[in-house]
Amino acid sequence: MKRELLLRHLAAIAVTAFALFPILFVVSSALNPLGTLSSATLFPSGASLGNAADLLTGTAFPTWYLNSVLIAALTAVLSVAVSAVSAYAFSRFRFAGRRTGLVALLVIQAFPQFLAIVPLYVIFSVISDNWPAFGLNSIWGVILLYIGGQVGVNTWLIKGFFDTIPRELDDAMLIDGCTPTQAFRKVVLPLSAPILSISALLVFIGTINEFLIASVFLTGDDARTLAVGLFSMLADQRNANFGMFAVGTLLTAVPTVAVFQFLQRYIVHGLTAGAVKG
Repeated sequence: MKRELLLRHLAAIAVTAFALFPILFVVSSALNPLGTLSSATLFPSGASLGNAADLLTGTAFPTWYLNSVLIAALTAVLSVAVSAVSAYAFSRFRFAGRRTGLVALLVIQAFPQFLAIVPLYVIFSVISDNWPAFGLNSIWGVILLYIGGQVGVNTWLIKGFFDTIPRELDDAMLIDGCTPTQAFRKVVLPLSAPILSISALLVFIGTINEFLIASVFLTGDDARTLAVGLFSMLADQRNANFGMFAVGTLLTAVPTVAVFQFLQRYIVHGLTAGAVKG
């Protein structure tokens, strides 16, 4: 028994060390005063914040940071809102084309979004001529693209949760004189806080780390996201700017952690709200 417990502890320590090693290396590279990849060590000598100062003052990192947070936040909120309304319709109503629509959403999700990047680029090139605010090199245009790519999977995810909520709750609200919209807003949404929070978190993480679409549709320095901006620092001078790149990757994790901490209470509250006291 003691031997088995010792082996479990050793395995846990090994897994933890394996997971922490890349983080420790990135932190060490961010504090490395030379700021190059060739000089990066696990424990730097003469650690300083020079790389952070160079990143914030010598590049457009603050703009990239703001763009990424704005795009990720709006995409998460809008995609979950659209998906929740769609999921409620598919879950509670019976209408012509319902099954076909659900199957179509599922089939579309089987193909990666970047497969349509060429026709999307052509479409947005035309949009740029008429509505530049939603065309190429536009934050709002990229947000629309991200929303379109997230609605299908989120609709299926949220619908599955809506199906577990008893219809009797909706019927009781309707008998009391509420409209279906009021029943959705006052009953279904509060009970669905866990799945809505998880969906928003997944969309936020996926969007703030997305690179391929952003690199094609956002080419201007003022419109770049963190992924595109940080990549541009390594594209030409991979060795020289590695210290600043490491600082940027660490700062990229801050919004994700903040969003997780903010949504965590809604997840916990939603899971305990339906508990029955005996």
